[in-house]
Amino acid sequence: MAEKNNTGRKIIANNKKAYHDYFVDETYEAGIQLFGTEVKSLRQGKVNLKDSYCTIENGEIFAEGIHISPYEMGNIYNRDPLRDKKLLMHKREILRLFGLVGQKGVTLVPLSLYFVSSRVKVEIGVCRGKKLYDKRDDMAKKQAERDIERTQKSKNWDD
Repeated sequence: MAEKNNTGRKIIANNKKAYHDYFVDETYEAGIQLFGTEVKSLRQGKVNLKDSYCTIENGEIFAEGIHISPYEMGNIYNRDPLRDKKLLMHKREILRLFGLVGQKGVTLVPLSLYFVSSRVKVEIGVCRGKKLYDKRDDMAKKQAERDIERTQKSKNWDD
């Protein structure tokens, strides 16, 4: 289900794989064009951002690969779970992103979906791909942090 964080956002889903596979240079917030049964399914938390990405076509930006499960109580109005979803951004932001994506190794990846009041928003990251050794470095750092926390907790128990 959705969880509320300190910025007033009610987070629906995070794309943890994106942070593992990419360096996130910048983030942007965009609205997303959805239908009623898709929003109801999002309220139940039935969405998967894994393997999703954004494309820019004819001055419009689309999110591809976001899987929103069909609403169980819906009927003929349920949409295709993997359809391309149009993102809502200002034209100048889209043109700026188009210029950034033109650079080598840069892609747009949806990082999270969340509610702001009653609206669904998408956080888009301008990302560069990580090499295998970068991923190994990140995993080693995380493991070292976990070990440090574990030893601090055990010392606090002994006191």
